[in-house]
Amino acid sequence: MKEVNSFLNSLIAYIIIFVFLTGIGMFMWVFPETSVLEYGYADMSTLFSYGPYVFMFLIPAITMRMFSEEKKAGTLEILFTKPLRDWEIILGKYLAGFALVFFSLLPTLLYYYSIYKLGNPEGNLDAAGTTGSYIGLLLLGGVFTSIGILASSITENQVIAFIIAVFLCFIFFTGFNSIASINWWGTYANSIDQLGIIYHYNSMSKGLIDSRNLVYFFSVIGIMLLTTNLILGSRKW
Repeated sequence: MKEVNSFLNSLIAYIIIFVFLTGIGMFMWVFPETSVLEYGYADMSTLFSYGPYVFMFLIPAITMRMFSEEKKAGTLEILFTKPLRDWEIILGKYLAGFALVFFSLLPTLLYYYSIYKLGNPEGNLDAAGTTGSYIGLLLLGGVFTSIGILASSITENQVIAFIIAVFLCFIFFTGFNSIASINWWGTYANSIDQLGIIYHYNSMSKGLIDSRNLVYFFSVIGIMLLTTNLILGSRKW
């Protein structure tokens, strides 16, 4: 709760949320190549296509200070002397970061309502696909948050933590898909593609909430938080 209050009491929180909503709004309503008003289809594909790339910068900006600031200020050891397990501290910071991602995404429901009203007839919108895409985007935000927490635990420099997080988010989202597209892998190409986020994110965008996709997202989050725990645990040695 401390992290949420601290972030929401700072100007940067509102700047980040404003930039996210403005950027997505420009893509959805203003730019001719992507505007819903231009191509005449009542759907939210613009949000779900460009949202992940905006998240690549938005979420590292949220998480970069989670542990790096504690390290730089010399308060990390004090934090870990409190009657809390390491996992509880890490999970608390993770949930705080994810809550801020959720708050950033919540106002986009206004876009959904607007497109719902613009449909011909009204409400002519793929509700299943939109719901699946929202769940996928939230899970994607959860993965990026865990990556950001990991990056913040590596260094006390917030800028370096931000750069590491952006790089890892990009690699996990599109890296495996790009590697799989190389004509070296033959029958293994699909397996490599499935290691990346974009494969599972696109599956959920079709409105199919497959348990394999859920297991993937939660597994990556778990691995990232476990790695964070190991890195922070090394301070004891």
